[in-house]
Amino acid sequence: MAIGKLLVGLGVILVLLGLAVNYAPGLLGWFGKLPGDIRIEEEHRFIFIPLTSMLVISIILTLILNLFFRK
Repeated sequence: MAIGKLLVGLGVILVLLGLAVNYAPGLLGWFGKLPGDIRIEEEHRFIFIPLTSMLVISIILTLILNLFFRK
């Protein structure tokens, strides 16, 4: 029963994220442009490591999941 609720919740989150990306692209425009994100551009090579962006997403997801699954 709990895994079903988890899958439904993840599905709803994915749908909302998909809608946000399609209809409000400026909403996620900050991703990859924060200080601390590493971009290395050379002539035939491009390396992108979004350290700060992933840290922010991790903190936000941790806060949201703690709100829902706190005992």
